[in-house]
Order: sequence, then C-alpha cells, then structure tokens
Amino acid sequence: MSLTKTSQTSIMKTYNRLPITAVKGAGSFLYDENGTKYLDFTSGIATCNLGHQPEVVKKGLTEQLDLLWHCSNLYHIPKQEELANLLVGKSCFDQAFFCNSGTEANEAAIKLVRKWSGKDTIATFTKSFHGRTLGSLSATAQQNLQDGFGSMLPGFEYFSYNDFSSLSEIEELKPAAVMLELVQGEGGVRPADQKWVSELVSICHSNDILIVVDEVQTGMGRTGTLFAHEQYGFEPDIMTLAKGLGSGFPIGAMLAKESVATTFGPGTHGSTFGGNPLASAAATETAKEIISLLNHAKEMGEFMVNAIHNLSEKYKSIIEVRGLGLLLGIEVKDAAPFVNQLREKDVLVLSAGPMVIRILPPLNVSKKEAEEFLKKLTEVFKAADEEDQS
Repeated sequence: MSLTKTSQTSIMKTYNRLPITAVKGAGSFLYDENGTKYLDFTSGIATCNLGHQPEVVKKGLTEQLDLLWHCSNLYHIPKQEELANLLVGKSCFDQAFFCNSGTEANEAAIKLVRKWSGKDTIATFTKSFHGRTLGSLSATAQQNLQDGFGSMLPGFEYFSYNDFSSLSEIEELKPAAVMLELVQGEGGVRPADQKWVSELVSICHSNDILIVVDEVQTGMGRTGTLFAHEQYGFEPDIMTLAKGLGSGFPIGAMLAKESVATTFGPGTHGSTFGGNPLASAAATETAKEIISLLNHAKEMGEFMVNAIHNLSEKYKSIIEVRGLGLLLGIEVKDAAPFVNQLREKDVLVLSAGPMVIRILPPLNVSKKEAEEFLKKLTEVFKAADEEDQS
C-alpha cells in the first residue's frame, strides 16, 4: 500500500506530511513512487544545495565507504581535519567543532559563549529560529514553538529584529553575546537591515559582547556568498553551520575565532558521531563544489529575484518579495494555496510561516529550470488574480 494512503502509525506525527512518497532524487528533481517528476525548489529545506545525488559528493563518499565509516573522536580523523582546514581557510575563523545538525551546532555555541564569558545572558531576536532542542529552542524567540514544553533555559533575552530602538536596550543589558540570523528563514525570509547590523556590531565591539551568527540556513552559498555575513562586512566571533554543509548527510559545525575557541578543552564538549569520516567526506566535497559555484549561484539569485519582482508589479496577490541570493520569499495573504497549486504543477516549494512562499533552488540550478519554475509561478499568480476579480 502507498505510504501516502496509510496513517504511518509507527512514526511519531511531528510533521504534517504532504501526499508525496519520495523514492528518488537526481539533480534539481525529486521523483515519487508513481514516477512523477517534481522540480524541487525546496532542496530538502536548503540542505541539498548541489541538488540530489551530486556526482562529486557521491564519488567522495564511495571512496570513503571503502576505507572507514566511523571511529571515535578520541583518534585523529583525516577527512575531519581536511574539512576543518577548508572551512577555516575560507572564513575568518580559526577552529571548528563538528556535530550532527544545526540545533546541535547552536547548542555548542551557547555552551562556548557561557564558558568564555562566565555569564548566562544571550540576546536573540523575535521570529528567530535556532533549533528544537531545549537550549536552542530557548534561544528561539517564537512563543508558539515553546508552548507545552515547560520552563525554557534561563538567560535568553528577546529583542525586536531590525528595530533600532532595541540596540540601546542591548547596550544597556551588556549580554555575553548576541545570536542572530542574517536572513530569518523560518521567520518569514527576512533579511537583516545593513545599517541595523552595522550599529549592532559596533555596540558589541564596544562592550565586549560576542557575536554569534546562525548560518545554518544562510551558509554554504545559499545567499550568493559562501557565508551571509560576508555581505554585511563584519566578522562574527562564532558561526554555526549545518543543512547545506553535507548534501543531506547529517553534519553540523560551529566555527570560532581562536580567542574564543580555546575556551573549550578536552571534556568540555563532544559528539559521538560529529565529524565522522563519512559525513566529513560528504561535507568536504560539498564545500569544494559550492565554492566553485558561487558566481553562478549569485547570478541565478539575481535573475530569479528580478523576475519575481517583475511579477509583483503585475499580480496583486504578491504583497512583497524579499530574500538574499537563492533564499527567496514571496509574501501573500495565505501561502498554503500557492504551495499546493505549484505542487499540482509538479513544482515543490515551502512556506515560511502562514504568509510567505519560500523558494530554495539548488545553487547549480540551470537557467532552463529557473525559467520553467517562473513559468509555473506566473500561472498560479495569474489564476489567483483572475479568481479574485471574478
């Protein structure tokens, strides 16, 4: 029996699953059990940044499969060291810690901030999303996600995102760190204002406040540069990565400057599976390929956002277009009907809250694929406007 027609009672219902049973992926396309071919502009929620089954990653994994799958982090792991050197060499950071996911990377960042500073207070921002484990959930300033789980981890103070009045409040508080996304993905695809970020960074530097940038969704080329903070002209003290780092293999990373990173010593933190040989092999090849694609990703981001802006001038259903690179959002009154109608046209996109259509193509998306997406996007907005007028 089709999984889409069963209740799947053996799996906890933590997701409202869509009526698709995915069985194969190749490039920008996902295939279901019936052979339907979907243009996948979700990229596994910004995870398959090179599309499905990228050959270069498959080759690296195949070679590693014949050598070593897992060993303890008590030993030196060559692929993990190669990955760390690559990420450090392409960033402003000095050392890396590897784990399995974005929420784990953020948990590691929270622990490092506390140990370095000797203080508990960390400032985060409304509509943020940092993960679902208790510490990262406590950092996530969305009450609806916290409801039902009792008391949150103390120490987090929430401030308004892109609000200049919040900056003086942060300066008065003098927290151990500020933790933010430069584009709030789950919070509605909301880029940080450049001037607001610059003033926030200045306050942090003047008051010995660490800057933690959560690049779980924005990192690894998603915004047109390897890391989003490069476009904002400052160097964080700590950065977290996951999603696009491993092409679907579970891996997360926390990178930090040496002055902060050396606060961690043996026994202060760890991960059984973090940076294991297979995940590190996938991430190393993924990172190398993404670095070679950055110009293409930037060009395709500009092409798509310009095209969608043109649609917004034509169709009244579009309230606002925003984003950075190939992390794009279209605000409408209700996103769900548009997501569903695109799926009926064999195109997969996401929502980011109830009012935003989130578009996440692979970074190596072709012009032809982008044009096919835009054609079908135009069709659904045209139909929506015609329905409103009838």
